[in-house]
Amino acid sequence: MNTRFSQVLRAKITTGVIPVIPDFKRISPKKGDLFGPRDPVEMARIMASLGAPALSVVTEGKSFGGSLTLLKRIAAATGLPVLRKDFIKTANDIKATRDAGADAVLLICATMDARELARLYEEALKSDLEPLVEACNAEELALAGELGATLVGINNKNIMQLERDGGTVSRTAALTSSAPLGALLVSESGIGSPADARAAMDAGAGAVLVGTAIWRAVDTAGFYLSLCDS
Repeated sequence: MNTRFSQVLRAKITTGVIPVIPDFKRISPKKGDLFGPRDPVEMARIMASLGAPALSVVTEGKSFGGSLTLLKRIAAATGLPVLRKDFIKTANDIKATRDAGADAVLLICATMDARELARLYEEALKSDLEPLVEACNAEELALAGELGATLVGINNKNIMQLERDGGTVSRTAALTSSAPLGALLVSESGIGSPADARAAMDAGAGAVLVGTAIWRAVDTAGFYLSLCDS
């Protein structure tokens, strides 16, 4: 299995800074346009120059403004491991993820039943993609454990509401004890400050994934670095 994505996160931890994964989401269903005239590919290059270990690209188009073309361009421009975030449903979605140059793919427990999840998890492994299994409660974390997932996300918000709710890192804090043993845990969404990033790590996360707060910051680079150094 391709573990490049989790490997760079684990390596970053050893340097003493928080592994912060910038999430390239062009539109927030709650906050609106996040990039304005900025080119996401150029911003990806900037994130790479600031030491981002890996990147996340939302490819869902209708609500989030993403595309596989954007993922492909960002992967090619930076050479960093890239996670595809989308509502993955079929084996063809997995193949398209691999063909676009991603190293990892998001599989969301809340959007499918256990059988579908297991099928897509195995399909990802066969396609040399690292699955990031996303959970939002203890039951879904148990399901991730049954799969043998070694890369697990806790979404602090409700993806079924397109993350329009007011979720916080308190969900990560409440659920880390239920995470599969040995899995690298990524706290996703609801991280708006360096204090939030530190709270997620103190609770047991191994990395944080941050999108909206980075792109809405007045000083994008300075805010990203403050998340890493918190």
